[in-house]
Amino acid sequence: MIEILNPTLLSRARETGAVVADVLRTLKDRSAVGTNLMDLDRWAKALITEAGAVSCYVDYAPSFGHGPFGHYVCASVNDAVLHGRPYDYRLADGDLLTLDLAVSKGGVAADAAISFLVGEARPPESVALISTTERALAAGIAAAGPGVRVGDLSHAIGTVLRGAGYPVNTQFGGHGIGSTMHQDPHIANTGRPGRGYTLRPGLLLALEPWVMADTARLVTDADGWTLRSATGCRTAHSEHTIAITDDGAEILTLPRPY
Repeated sequence: MIEILNPTLLSRARETGAVVADVLRTLKDRSAVGTNLMDLDRWAKALITEAGAVSCYVDYAPSFGHGPFGHYVCASVNDAVLHGRPYDYRLADGDLLTLDLAVSKGGVAADAAISFLVGEARPPESVALISTTERALAAGIAAAGPGVRVGDLSHAIGTVLRGAGYPVNTQFGGHGIGSTMHQDPHIANTGRPGRGYTLRPGLLLALEPWVMADTARLVTDADGWTLRSATGCRTAHSEHTIAITDDGAEILTLPRPY
């Protein structure tokens, strides 16, 4: 299913995007050395509820997962990159943490992810991973607009990821979003320009470049959800929800000024 939102629903999408951005920023601010991932999940639940939104994750049970996800935020540490299920773990100095959050409010969903380093340590490889996914996300957003094809976005993202020397996995990538969290079209993190669905104003997309330092192969944890690099290398993931406009794209999940 591909949805095109009318102006009323786009206004609601902006509200939902603001909730996602604000919750992620608060969780990042609280992610210190010693913070437990289960506390982040508990805080996410409280913040989402306080904002009048609902989690897209708690009851989420796709074919690739093992039953309902059962948590409010994806928290992936170091070699975990996607669908990280929170567990009893206290963050250490230099951990690379990815938080991925999707909520719905007013019947419209928004989805975003951030990767960052905990504490004071700044391992160069980790800094490079995070920077590359952020630059790839910016390239994908810059390429988006009416009349552009999905392959153009994939190509823009993949050019940055491959240009930095990282292998690219195409099993999981960006996606359409609207009344539900995951919709068509699928947006791979590399691809050929000029191919695929043609973007139209009112379309919402979640673009999400992610990479693993030295492999494109994922392995699944015993929890049935958390996806890790097959080699144990570090990973990073950046994501925004955007709306296609008459003259480009609007980022809906940017944090508001303090």
